Amino acid sequence: MSTVPPAGDIEKDAGTAVQGAGNPTAAAEDFPNPVYAWYVVGMLTIAYTFSFIDRQIINLLVDPIRADLGLSDTQISLLQGMAFAIFYTIMGIPIARLADVANRRLIIGIGVFLWSLMTCACGLAKSFVQLFVARVGVGVGEAALSPSAYSLISDYFPADKVTRAIAVYTGGSFLGAGLAYIIGGFVVDYVTSIGSVQLPFVGPVRTWQMAFVIVGLPGLILAAFILTLREPARKGVLATQSGARPKSIPIKTVLAFLRSHWRTYTSHHLGVAIFIVLAYAILSWTPAFFIRVHGWTAGEVGVIYGSVLLVFGTSGVVGAGWLSEALLRRGYKDASLRVIIFGALCSTPFAIAAFLVSNEWLALVLMVPLTFLWSLPHGIAPAALQSITPNQMRAQVSAIYMFTINMIGLGLGPTLVALFTDYVYGESAMVGYSLATVAVITGPLSAIILAFGLKHYRRSQAEAESGWNLSALN
Repeated sequence: MSTVPPAGDIEKDAGTAVQGAGNPTAAAEDFPNPVYAWYVVGMLTIAYTFSFIDRQIINLLVDPIRADLGLSDTQISLLQGMAFAIFYTIMGIPIARLADVANRRLIIGIGVFLWSLMTCACGLAKSFVQLFVARVGVGVGEAALSPSAYSLISDYFPADKVTRAIAVYTGGSFLGAGLAYIIGGFVVDYVTSIGSVQLPFVGPVRTWQMAFVIVGLPGLILAAFILTLREPARKGVLATQSGARPKSIPIKTVLAFLRSHWRTYTSHHLGVAIFIVLAYAILSWTPAFFIRVHGWTAGEVGVIYGSVLLVFGTSGVVGAGWLSEALLRRGYKDASLRVIIFGALCSTPFAIAAFLVSNEWLALVLMVPLTFLWSLPHGIAPAALQSITPNQMRAQVSAIYMFTINMIGLGLGPTLVALFTDYVYGESAMVGYSLATVAVITGPLSAIILAFGLKHYRRSQAEAESGWNLSALN
């Protein structure tokens, strides 16, 4: 590994600043061919779609798993959230450190293969502990994807196109969530109709087990396609005063940089994470809500609610990118945060109404604006980090962001609803009241924290545009 100079000798190279993600004037020829760049985004979006199918298929299988393994809502919520989030977040940081210096498409390809394999392993589980361990494995594999993908995309596009490209990529989460419900609904109905299924070398498997196997297998093929992508040249690279551009910088420099901008990153990460609590709460328990409260079948929930996610979740992510870019052109340097605050505030009343109205079709209609609103931060929140962070830190900063939103959002969201259902309302059919309660807490709190960080984000953006000077961090 090349010798890396101390923190005090590292500063933003003037020539690099022209090509950096924080500078929207970088020449188009400095970046790869736009057609190929969007092809890469497409492949990464497919990978993200697969990751969410594998991650979220369990939400449609709550009651079959609960009945077969004799679990409580709280135990189910641990499988939905904490089992996945623990190693997904812990492994994300060292993997991201590697992604800042190594081949990112190789890291992503290995991750796709691992999580797909572990999704299939979920279909072989016969106890809570076995299913928990398999879900942990899914989280480890998926930890390789997003930090590497964010960094990769930021080197394929100039700054004024990065937000849109990342919004398209993160839209894959809603494609995946929607397809998880739609495909899962069909799979559950089909396997239920034919009864027990015999797998070679495994023997009989139940309906929910077969669903895991079916959705996990395609990812093993996708991993091979990911390995064919080209690794682009890195943009916005920090350089030494002599002009050398080390592949990595000391971890103490990364930590010093984050400390010097702690208000920006803390308000961003924490504010978004609390909004994500509501997002994952809704995503995890809406199927159970329609099944328990309104008497829908798993197949009906899969097709109907899955279609809502597919259309309005995806359009919310992409629409947020367009809206953020429009505000940016009008001079709002904190455009992304403003859009997220809007989503947090407006989603709260829709969530309360959707989960408390007695008419099932009115509840579904209210899900349309609610889904659009809670999907807003998923693309623009990580994109907002790329323009204020040096290249050799982007994957690491993205991993810290992923750590925060997943430990708080994914780890707490599903479980918070379950705790209200099991220990406050005391009845599984009251899951709608639990969801409404979580909305009342999270929406306004998220907006307050993000509003506090607006001026700090603008300050960090101004520093990025003028050129980072890390010599002061020594």
